[in-house]
Amino acid sequence: MDADGLTRSSGAKLKQLRERLGLTLREVEARSRTLAAEKKSQDYFVSRGWLNNVENSSLTPSIYKIYSLGVIYQENWSDILSIFGLRVAEISRDQTLFGFPNTRLVTTLGEQEIPADLVVPVRARDDLQLEKTNLLTRLREIWGEIPVSLLQHLDLKKFVYGYVGLRDFTMHPLVRPGSFVQIDESQRKIRPATWQNEFERPIFFIELRGAFVCSWCEIKDGHLLSIPYSTSPCEIRRFPYPREAEVVGRVIGITMRIAEAG
Repeated sequence: MDADGLTRSSGAKLKQLRERLGLTLREVEARSRTLAAEKKSQDYFVSRGWLNNVENSSLTPSIYKIYSLGVIYQENWSDILSIFGLRVAEISRDQTLFGFPNTRLVTTLGEQEIPADLVVPVRARDDLQLEKTNLLTRLREIWGEIPVSLLQHLDLKKFVYGYVGLRDFTMHPLVRPGSFVQIDESQRKIRPATWQNEFERPIFFIELRGAFVCSWCEIKDGHLLSIPYSTSPCEIRRFPYPREAEVVGRVIGITMRIAEAG
């Protein structure tokens, strides 16, 4: 949709919202005058002529008037913004397009708008074996409708995500138990190579018979070798390949706790 088309559509939606509430243009104007007086700023004032022009697509609201309409219509201000094509829920994801050269604290979530259509793990039922490594698609039972803006960074269309079990110390401490990993399914080839250091060596997510493992890997004599981190208490494991071991993909991202919260 072009800009003019979006404006016409936005104005129509705004008008429908007002009429659904049974408010006239004059009533919106009167309420906005009260709000402007409370805020001690005429920027919040919405005249009936101005609102009529917006509804008929000749104007775009300022941030103050969007705030006023959100208050008067009893709508979240971000919902009013979305009518005009601006989706606040995407701001955290879009921020990841740009980085900073200096180390800094990330802005806290307290005052940010949190979308309503994301889910996170909220409970662990007794019959769920979180001590085992698994794909998140197999753990849907523990997901609830609790929004967290950090999950906007998940690209569910391009990648899959895994969970390293609480008793899986295969790659500890490089990848700690309880970590979430991002997996690129397009990178499944395990190639013989040399690496400058352990951080450059590819980590793969492997599906076994009824289980998963996240580790370094090698292919030798028709077997896949799951190789643990050098200081891990786990041993190298061998699986007939590909009969008993299938490469899900390469781990390209890790989210993990490195210390318990005090």
